Amino acid sequence: MTEIWFDSAASLAQKIKARDISARDALEIFLARTERFNGALNAIIWQDNDAARARADAADAALAAGEYWGPLHGVPVTIKEAYDWVGSPSTWGDTSFANNYPPRNALAVDRLLNAGAVIFGKTNVPRHLADWQTFNSIYGTTNNPWDVTRVPGGSSGGSAAALAAGMTALEFGSDIGASIRNPAHYCGVYGHKPTWGVVRALGALWPGQLAEDDLCVIGPLARAADDLEIALRVMAGPDAQDGVGWALHLPQAQRRKLSDFKVGFMLTDPNCAQDDALTSQIQHTVDALARAGVKVVDGARPAIDTTEAFRTYLLFLRSATGAHATPEELSAHRARAGAAAPDDWSYQTMVDRGVSLSHHEWLKLNEKRYQMMQAWDVWFDDFDFLLCPTAASTAFLHDHEGVRAERTISINGRREPVVDQLFWAGYSNMALLPSTVAPAGLTRDGLPCGLQIVAKRFHDLSSIHFARLMADVVGGFQPPPGY
Repeated sequence: MTEIWFDSAASLAQKIKARDISARDALEIFLARTERFNGALNAIIWQDNDAARARADAADAALAAGEYWGPLHGVPVTIKEAYDWVGSPSTWGDTSFANNYPPRNALAVDRLLNAGAVIFGKTNVPRHLADWQTFNSIYGTTNNPWDVTRVPGGSSGGSAAALAAGMTALEFGSDIGASIRNPAHYCGVYGHKPTWGVVRALGALWPGQLAEDDLCVIGPLARAADDLEIALRVMAGPDAQDGVGWALHLPQAQRRKLSDFKVGFMLTDPNCAQDDALTSQIQHTVDALARAGVKVVDGARPAIDTTEAFRTYLLFLRSATGAHATPEELSAHRARAGAAAPDDWSYQTMVDRGVSLSHHEWLKLNEKRYQMMQAWDVWFDDFDFLLCPTAASTAFLHDHEGVRAERTISINGRREPVVDQLFWAGYSNMALLPSTVAPAGLTRDGLPCGLQIVAKRFHDLSSIHFARLMADVVGGFQPPPGY
C-alpha cells in the first residue's frame, strides 16, 4: 500500500470523502513530514498551520453534515510563493517586496479553495522567478531531495521538491521558461504547462500587475497525471470580466490506449548540447513506449527552423521579463543592442534586443510567431504529440556565483552555457502550446528524468492522458531514497 504522503491527491480526496481518513489527520501527516524533512530541503518557506488546522476541521464537519466542497475536499496542499494568498507575503524572492501582503487571493487560489483544498504553506522561488535553481536572499536555498547538493529546478523548485519528498499533496506553479516543466524533470514529478490563456494568472503576476505576460502561464505540479487533470479543471477558465463573454471548452482526450497514438520524437538539437546519460534514458523510455504500441516517428517535427524558433523565443521571453526594467537598465539594454553587430546572436545580445524591442519590431516578431504556430497546426494534423527532452541534463550542482547568463553546467565533461537549455523550454512555448512532463525513470547516475509531451493548442487533456498511460509502461513517480 502506498504511504499516505505519497498518495495521489485524487486518491487522498476519495479517502477523505469516504471518511477512511479525516482531513485533519491527513493534514497532520503532511505537517509532520514537513517538520521532519524540510530542514534539509527548505522547500516550504512559509506556513500557517493554525489556519490550516481550522480549515481541515471545517472540512471534516462539512462532510459530517453531508456537505461536499469539491474534488479536493480536505486535501492538504501548498502553493508557489508568487501566488497571492491573504495573510501571506508574495515577495518573489526580492527584499523590496518583503512586506507585500496582498489584500486578496489570486484567482487560482480562490478556485483551489472553492474545490475544497486545505492550503497550509508556500514554497520557495528564485528571485523574480528567473532561474533554473531556487535561492533568494529572503528564504535561502532549496535543495533537491534526490541529492541535496543539486538544484530542484526553478522557478517552481520549492513546489517540485516538496512534492517529491511527500510534504504536500499538490502544487500550483508557473512557467515562462520551463519553470513548471524543468523542476518536474529534475525532481521526478509531473508538471503541466497549459496552453497560454487557458488559466488566468490574476494574482500570480508581478506584484500589483494586472496584464498577463506574453508566454507566461500558471499550472499544476503533482505526483500523478490524474492530479494534473483535476487541478487544471479547477484552475482553468475565464476570469470574471472575460466570463461575461466567453467560456472555455477543452477537448476531451480521444485516444484510449497507447497503441492509438502517433507521435514525433525529437531527441537532440544543435542549439543545446545534451548529456549522454539523459539522452540514453529518454531513448530507453521512448523505445518502451514503442514496444507498447505507440507509433513513434523518429525525427518528425514541424517545418520550422529550430535556430530561428529559438531566437524568436528568446526575444519574446526577454521582452516579457524585461517589462520591469528600470529606466537606467532599459537605457543600458538599448545602448548595447544598438552597438551589437547584426550577426551577433550571443545570449546577452538577445537579452538586450528583447528588452528593448520597439512595438513595431514586436509586431513583426509576432507575425513570425504566428507563421510558426500555423506550421505546428499543420504538423499536428498528422501527429498527436511531439516527445522531446525538458532540459540538457539531470539536476545540476548548486551554483550561485555571478549572474545566470554567464553560468555553465557540465555536459559530458565539458562546460556548457546553462541558458542553452532554454531551447527545450521555448521550442513549444514560443508557439503557446501545452506540454506535460511525465517521469521517465532514472538515468544511470540515479537521478530522475522527465519526458516532455507537447500537444496541439487547447489539447491539454490529451497530453495529460498520455502521461497517465505512460505510467503503466515506465512506472510514474517514485520516491527519492530516504523519504
